[in-house]
Amino acid sequence: MKPYKKEFIQFLLEMKALKFGEFTLKSGRLSPYFLNTGMLHTGRSINRLGSFYASTIVDNVRGDYSAVFGPAYKGIPLAIAAVNALYAEHGIDVDYAFNRKEAKDHGDKGLIVGKELSSDDTLVLVDDVITAGTAVRESLDLLAAQGNPKLAAVIVSVDRMEKGTGEKSAIQEISESTGISFYPIVTIIDIIEYLRDPALKPEHGIGDEMIDKMEAYRATYGVG
Repeated sequence: MKPYKKEFIQFLLEMKALKFGEFTLKSGRLSPYFLNTGMLHTGRSINRLGSFYASTIVDNVRGDYSAVFGPAYKGIPLAIAAVNALYAEHGIDVDYAFNRKEAKDHGDKGLIVGKELSSDDTLVLVDDVITAGTAVRESLDLLAAQGNPKLAAVIVSVDRMEKGTGEKSAIQEISESTGISFYPIVTIIDIIEYLRDPALKPEHGIGDEMIDKMEAYRATYGVG
């Protein structure tokens, strides 16, 4: 596992954004872990989060891209943090863009804020955790009507690698139907592997019993 991936997991633990216990998901499933990126609301944490997104983009996205797109609302700070880190840490200067939920009828009318998009643009979309893939599908429809830029890749914080309504995850379904590549900063497999380190158990109170619960949950709902 690359160092920035380990640092990201440690960061989630330190910020209490990765929680363990019993959590009822929107799907009704009872999960032993839960990721709440809403905990990452300080200047320091959003700065570090942008750095992890930027590292993942640089590590995986080949070819030129003109902007980072963040779907409203959670994707907005992610896009801005990512382009800031791309420039500050990697010397890559690209634009950001995000959508409004409703178009304005005055001033700078329209749904897109930031870079004006066209078919000449290639975007990297950033989002937090994809469950049903609704935000990505809505973004694809929106972008098609807003200049129809190309989408090079989607970057997410954590891939739960979890079945949707069928045997595949939402990420697998969207990727197969659109040809778009998805790159998580980490996957749930990375997290479980990291948590097996005995040195972490006293620091975060994570024992073998919790890891067993995560493995059991993955055996029931996980995808490869």
